[in-house]
Order: sequence, then structure tokens, then C-alpha cells
Amino acid sequence: MNLNPAQAAALRVFDAINSGDLDCLDDLVTDDFVDHGSPFPLPPGPAGYRQILTFVTQVLRIRYDIEDVFSTEDRVVLRAVAHGVGRDAVHGPGAEGGSYSMTTAHIYRTDGARLAEHWGVRDEYGARIQLGTITAPDPVALSR
Repeated sequence: MNLNPAQAAALRVFDAINSGDLDCLDDLVTDDFVDHGSPFPLPPGPAGYRQILTFVTQVLRIRYDIEDVFSTEDRVVLRAVAHGVGRDAVHGPGAEGGSYSMTTAHIYRTDGARLAEHWGVRDEYGARIQLGTITAPDPVALSR
């Protein structure tokens, strides 16, 4: 049973990311929505969320496979795998054009049927290992 009416909004955000059509954000997030996971400052509301998601879809070319979704009265949580394209400016020299998969978790605070805040957790370290811009730790050396 879905406890939170905004779960549908969270799922629609991921559909919008995957399609690249972000026009629906005005209907999905509150006017004072805050994305706490953005690497750069954003204005509040749909306009700010559209800025970061445009970067995610256009620059990083990320698409998501949703693994889990659950909700409480005021939170919606999604666990997903992001598939993206490396960029030197983001992932380090040598990443440009390489592909990666990255585990992620997304926590939304909700307000009625809309999303009010977002926190994201991303395995960026693992993505950079895949892209070859950092070296994976040696498990033998770590066990010493």
C-alpha cells in the first residue's frame, strides 16, 4: 500500500529524466523545492530543479533503472542505478565519452502530492573507477 500521494510524482521525475522531457516539473515539485544534492547553487522551485536535471540529462546523459521504491507519510525513497557518460570536467581527465553505471539513492520530503526537498547519494567513486580516472584500491594491500 502506498502511504504517500507524492510517490507518483517521484516516479514521474525519473520518467522525465529518462525521456529528457522536463516540462512536467512544474506539476511535481513545490514552488520552494530544494535539491540538496546539486553540485552547484540552484534557485528554489521547479526552475532550479529543471537546471540540475538538464545538466544530468544533457551533459551527463544519465538514465535510471529504478530498483526499489518505498514511502512513509512524508518521504519517498528510490534506489536506482544511473547509467551515464563520462565528462572530463566532472569525472577527471580521460573520462570523456566513457560509459558508467552508478548506484544511487534518492530521498524526497513531500508536501501533499508534490515533492518539497531532495537528497541524493551517489557512488561517484565507483563511477570514476569504471571510467579509469582513479585506480581501484588493492584489496590485498587493504587487508594488511
